[in-house]
Amino acid sequence: MSLRDAREEAPRAVTMSDVARIAGVSLKTVSNVINDYPHVRPTTRARVTEAIEELGYRVNATARNLRRGRTGLVGLAIPDLGESYFGELANAVVDVADGMGLSVLIEPTRADAASELEVLTNDRRSMTDGLLFSPLLLEATDLRRAVAASPFPIVLLGERVFGVGIDHAVMANIEGTRAATAYLIERGARRIVAAGAPPVREPDPRLVDVAEDGLTRELTTSSEALRLEGYRRALADAGLPFDPDLLLPTGPWRRSTGAAALSDALDADLDFDGVVGFNDAVALGALHTLQIRGVDVPGRVQVIGFDDLDEAAYATPALTTVAPGRVEIAKTALDLLALRLEGSTEPASLRVLPFHISARDTTR
Repeated sequence: MSLRDAREEAPRAVTMSDVARIAGVSLKTVSNVINDYPHVRPTTRARVTEAIEELGYRVNATARNLRRGRTGLVGLAIPDLGESYFGELANAVVDVADGMGLSVLIEPTRADAASELEVLTNDRRSMTDGLLFSPLLLEATDLRRAVAASPFPIVLLGERVFGVGIDHAVMANIEGTRAATAYLIERGARRIVAAGAPPVREPDPRLVDVAEDGLTRELTTSSEALRLEGYRRALADAGLPFDPDLLLPTGPWRRSTGAAALSDALDADLDFDGVVGFNDAVALGALHTLQIRGVDVPGRVQVIGFDDLDEAAYATPALTTVAPGRVEIAKTALDLLALRLEGSTEPASLRVLPFHISARDTTR
């Protein structure tokens, strides 16, 4: 039977048997090629691959998952899809998962401790093979208990909890904000507002022994504390004083809170020539206030954010920002999860993802 004959048959689903017949191999060999079994001769693999492409064969993921005792579905528990960063992260996870033959069940926890705990134990866990989880409120003890009782793998996202024996994919918060602040300093800024900083005036004692990878070894921390540490380090690197008056707490990191914080700073005649927004939402809110108050950006005040949201490129002027590697975070987290699903017993892995600065019009 030729390839042309196979294509001209009455339309029906192409099976592994068709592939085996056209390639002149056994069903087992076709299965080995599909599952990337290493001990297949290159010529045989090429023949099977050609037959798969010519016939348009598609792997029956459902059947394969059932044989493996899996659903092919992974959970993604994040605080709030309404926040741009988490919405874009969810999109990245869905896209990467699709390329791996996986589907994603998204579960917003709405930054509620009870909901975060419930997501670890609800009935939906029986539907999923594993969980990507970004907790904001759970403590280390909660997660340790959940891991001890959990029959499924968990990979953490974000920076709320460290050191609990769970694989973790995280952005470089300290070094990213350090680079953002240094970027403004290199362009002449000397009085730089930290918009979104926590209302603290002394270094967080949990961050005294921060490792070179930019992550605290303490069990709990926060994005605010880590990014403030990066801001402090950049000032120290440049020999600039740390001025608590330049810390602008915003509460939630939103456009409205960033706008309000900058409005208060201008009303108080605060002297500043740069703004580091601890996320893009805060930075975009700050930029809005500067524009409506007639402050020249970047002539008088330069602005940089953190997250590289899609909308940052389309602000007027376009926002310079730290791109923390959203797609890389999604891919790394899913790769870690896949390793656990394949039976890996390696110690928990902490992966800090690379970042870069997307330079645009709010800086010189």
